[in-house]
Amino acid sequence: MAAGSKSILIVDDDRFLIDMYSLKFKEEGFDVAVAQGGEEALTKLSDGKGPDVVLLDLIMPGVDGLEVLKTVKEKKLAPNSFFIVLSNQSQEGDITRAKELGAHHHIVKASAVPSEVVVEVKKKLAAL
Repeated sequence: MAAGSKSILIVDDDRFLIDMYSLKFKEEGFDVAVAQGGEEALTKLSDGKGPDVVLLDLIMPGVDGLEVLKTVKEKKLAPNSFFIVLSNQSQEGDITRAKELGAHHHIVKASAVPSEVVVEVKKKLAAL
């Protein structure tokens, strides 16, 4: 990883979205890792060296985003990572539940283009 660059793990079940967000974050100097689904994300987070940011979809087959957050919290995985939910789930209950499980921020996928998501992630990181 380049000096000063931030690392991000993008978790989604949609390969097109993963590729699109990966490209945008790489263009902004991030060290990008991806996981296509919650199970793969948990495997990548279990090494104890969590990324600076985890961008996490909620609705995925198998292990969903809420289950990822719950497992991360219970097993104390990636304790220094900043979790941002990026999902079309915008119901208050889902957002509240995600925050209770450790999500730091929520972005509604449908209302933000990838470049806006990058800007939002950078803003959140700068505030840490």
